[in-house]
Amino acid sequence: MFKALADPSRRRLLDLLHRENGQTLTALCAHLDMTRQAVTQHLQLLQDANLVAIVWHGREKLHYLNPVPLFAIYERWIEKFERNRLGVLRDLKRTLENDDDDKA
Repeated sequence: MFKALADPSRRRLLDLLHRENGQTLTALCAHLDMTRQAVTQHLQLLQDANLVAIVWHGREKLHYLNPVPLFAIYERWIEKFERNRLGVLRDLKRTLENDDDDKA
C-alpha cells in the first residue's frame, strides 16, 4: 500500500475519488495531464493495494475509494502519536489555567 501511495499521481486520483466517489475512467482522466493508459495503470496499482474498488454499473466501470486500509494505517501508525501530542496540549492547558487561577 505504501508503494501505491508513494506516487503523487496516485494520491491525486485518491483525492479526486474522495471529492467525488464513483467516477468513470473518462471522468478521472479529465482532471489529469496523462494518457488514459497511464491513468488505468495507476488505478490498477491502487486497486491491487485495495485502495480503490471497482463496481460495474451496466457498461460503466465506476471507481470508488476504499478508505478502510487508510484507516488501518491511521490506527496503527498515526493515532498513537497524535494521542501523545494531544495529551501534552491538554496538560499545558490545565497548567496555564491553574497559573491564571493562582494569580487571581
